[in-house]
Amino acid sequence: MSKKKLGLPNMDIGIDAKQREAIAKGLSALLADSYTLYLMTHNFHWNVTGPQFNSLHMMFMGQYTEQWNALDIIAERIRALGFPAPGTYKEYVKLASIKEVDGVPKATDMIRHLVAAQEATARTARKLFPVVDAANDQPTADVLTQRIDIHEKTAWMLRSLLEE
Repeated sequence: MSKKKLGLPNMDIGIDAKQREAIAKGLSALLADSYTLYLMTHNFHWNVTGPQFNSLHMMFMGQYTEQWNALDIIAERIRALGFPAPGTYKEYVKLASIKEVDGVPKATDMIRHLVAAQEATARTARKLFPVVDAANDQPTADVLTQRIDIHEKTAWMLRSLLEE
């Protein structure tokens, strides 16, 4: 997208327009994965059943709350780079690497889906690092580092629940 198409004023933050656009595009994919993960986790919080109900219900609530707060951080970084943040389901479906889960899976399958979605979101964030490094964009690198850490830690905790 050109600045003229977006109606954006000139911006000089030390990252050229093409680099900012590439970073915003990668962050948009991260936002889409993050929103999809948020929605999946919240859905599972509402619908989990079985012997692990209480612990999973509470765990999922902590996870979707953390994820909800991260959405704003990612979207605001896109805006700070001078681009609009995607904000519709239609855009998220196109941008996300995570696919929605049909129906209501059993608790153990919910955990498996969440592990896969956490790992996918970490991969999406990690994939953007070379672009961010080349642009010398420390604020975005900080966001990515924090998100990767949380997604990897959450995936580990969920994966631990699958151990026999």
